[in-house]
Amino acid sequence: TKSDKVDAANAMSRLIEREKVVAVLGEMISGDTIAASDYAERAKIPMISPTATNPIVTQGKKFVFRVCFIDPEQGRVGAKLARENLKAKTAAIIYDISQDYCVGLKTFFQRDFVKSGGKIVSETMFKTGDRDFTPQLSRIKSMNPDVIYAPIYYTECALIAKQAREMGLDVPILAGDGVQAPELMQLGGKDVEGLYFTAHFHEDMVDTPLAKKFLEMCKKDTGVELDSFAAQAGDAYFVLVDAIKRAGSTDPEKIRDAIVQTKDFQGVTGKITMKPDGNAEKAMVINKVKDGKFVYVTTIMP
Repeated sequence: TKSDKVDAANAMSRLIEREKVVAVLGEMISGDTIAASDYAERAKIPMISPTATNPIVTQGKKFVFRVCFIDPEQGRVGAKLARENLKAKTAAIIYDISQDYCVGLKTFFQRDFVKSGGKIVSETMFKTGDRDFTPQLSRIKSMNPDVIYAPIYYTECALIAKQAREMGLDVPILAGDGVQAPELMQLGGKDVEGLYFTAHFHEDMVDTPLAKKFLEMCKKDTGVELDSFAAQAGDAYFVLVDAIKRAGSTDPEKIRDAIVQTKDFQGVTGKITMKPDGNAEKAMVINKVKDGKFVYVTTIMP
């Protein structure tokens, strides 16, 4: 899809009309998933996104699902982490205005941070593809916040961290699940050390037989750590396969009904229960970057 909404919609149309699929895994990011989901809903083809967290993804739809938590929960936990763990009284927000995921997460964090007594002293934005964040960071530095909240993807987060440290802006950076990829450390190096983020997964929380086997196979095949995107993609696949087996059919409507009935499924990222609204009920993880690695901090139940 090239992370493009039009390409995502076209891809879904081709899968349904030309390939005659009975179910779809994906898309990964919220904006593309929303763009593609209308086709799935109209055609009554079940669609499971691994990582699209914007609440709009499943809103008013019967055939669209996800195996991840949603942004209102992630924003709430992020605000709690900032207020209670990092003892932040003030926060600056920097986000990507062109990504639904980023806008949504920013909104929910802001709501809960203020509700809990915190103050947002700066709110700056950029667009996908930007590489110079000096104007935004200069404004943030002038406001002297206790924490920077950056609900963005790993490439921009790494660049922002590097440019912030070069400017002498050393306050903690807090992000969302979009930063959990090896590229964050490859691009950011020592400048992303200490970064906290809300997440779906960490290897240290693996405790189901399926998760252990999947982790072992991925390491053998790829030679790299299993990241959140891969773990969630695994869960989307396993939930779909389980639903098809329980349905005893590849009829899309029967698969859809079986997905809705998913309860306490022992997946890669933990226990998953599918709610009637298409959203997964599951635990949330807090990770941080330490010594060039993602380190597990704690798990927070829904």
